[in-house]
Amino acid sequence: MYVSDKAGDDVERTAFRKAEKKYKLYYDDSFKSSKKKKQPKPVDLSEVLDFKSILETYNQGGQLPVGVSALQCGFDRPVFSLENRPGFYFIAGALSVEEQCQWIRESLTIFPQPPNRTNHNAFYGPVHDLFMAAKEGKVLIEEETLPGFLEAECTSSVSNGDAHKWKFYEEEDAKSIGKASKSIPATILLRKLRWSTLGLQFDWSKRNYDVSLPHNKIPDALCQLAKRMAAPAMPMGEEFRPEAAIVNYFGLGDTLGGHLDDMEADWSKPIVSMSVGCKAIFLLGGRTRQDQPLAMFLRSGDIVLMAGEARECFHGVPRIFTDKENAEITPLEEQFSHGDDLCFLEYIRTSRININIRQVF
Repeated sequence: MYVSDKAGDDVERTAFRKAEKKYKLYYDDSFKSSKKKKQPKPVDLSEVLDFKSILETYNQGGQLPVGVSALQCGFDRPVFSLENRPGFYFIAGALSVEEQCQWIRESLTIFPQPPNRTNHNAFYGPVHDLFMAAKEGKVLIEEETLPGFLEAECTSSVSNGDAHKWKFYEEEDAKSIGKASKSIPATILLRKLRWSTLGLQFDWSKRNYDVSLPHNKIPDALCQLAKRMAAPAMPMGEEFRPEAAIVNYFGLGDTLGGHLDDMEADWSKPIVSMSVGCKAIFLLGGRTRQDQPLAMFLRSGDIVLMAGEARECFHGVPRIFTDKENAEITPLEEQFSHGDDLCFLEYIRTSRININIRQVF
């Protein structure tokens, strides 16, 4: 799925890598020996393209920045494109707050459910009901060497494909086990969730789609949304076919290095990329890492399309903003401020989720 064109020291000297370092989260060393909370180093954001601001100016009759065009595609807002990046489209604020909340809920509770695969499969096997287990404070414990009286207390079982199995237990039961077995709190496991896959499953070891792997279909509501949003980037007379999706989960300090998405058969079809949660910086480069990338903000509700020539451009996410001033998630906080939704609020306050939908064949 992800490929780079060079490795080692050469990569460190490229324009793309320099941009990644420019925007990456670093902390002020002067607080190292202090009891004060670590403070992020200031970063110059003056060159970051801000499509929210561009949209506001455009709606008030103002001029667009040089190199930015606005297309009317039957939506309730313009679709922006970049003259020097054909096939790239940006739909600012495309998702309503209610839609954003819907996809946050499903990304945490439904999308990681087996048979969909996650980054946890390799070590723990398919993990069921991770978000609920984290909400209830449960602990995942390796089944091997468990005392017999605890076998009946476990809530769900997972396996990594060999003799080792893992099960969720109540916190009090986990304490009685002690250190005899390997264990990890579900809250930590949730924070270590990095990706899940929907629809056709991608085999990361072989770098291709394995149609033989069991999988759930992409939910119909997500398919319909992707089809509608993909329209501006589709060849004339064709309809987007959502066949696979990757959900990426970002926490404080997480990044996504520069890469190409190159395993789909037809690059004329777009990748439909939806952002929810904390604001991020997205880098859109060129065909090599030597090309100077454009930096732009991605906010909750924004949608990006990449088709044709844009599919050949290196891209990545060097920074997410989780502080209250810059995260820009107040509407989500208000929506998630009641009852059972507080668990989603706790997660999304320091997280970003990206759902990117693809046509494989």
